[in-house]
Amino acid sequence: MGLKTRSKVEAGFSMSSMTDIVFLLLIFFMITSTMVTPPASKDLVLPKSDHQVSAKPNTTISVTKDLKYFVEGEEISFWQIEQRLKEIISAEPETYVALHVDESVPFSVVGKIRDIAVRNKYKLILATQSR
Repeated sequence: MGLKTRSKVEAGFSMSSMTDIVFLLLIFFMITSTMVTPPASKDLVLPKSDHQVSAKPNTTISVTKDLKYFVEGEEISFWQIEQRLKEIISAEPETYVALHVDESVPFSVVGKIRDIAVRNKYKLILATQSR
């Protein structure tokens, strides 16, 4: 009798395609995480707070300890803030504005920027660090 021997199937698994996917995901998250942080706020020491807001800001205003003002990473003077925000928010009226202020900046500066937001009915969020 001519019985043929069956070839045995090897129960192995190639991990090369899985490692490719993992590296692509790693690269994607590394690139997107650098885009999320506001560019001028990395030099700021934000005040601490227990309460965190879940609203995601669309634009940022940053004030450094030496009173330099940045809107979306671009340095401007205090008197240009209102006009720059009007340009940004005219396209999207439901925009949230995040205010990143160094903790050593006087509160009167925060109050002046808040007055701009109230006068123009902008939604302003004060950025803080969690405790």
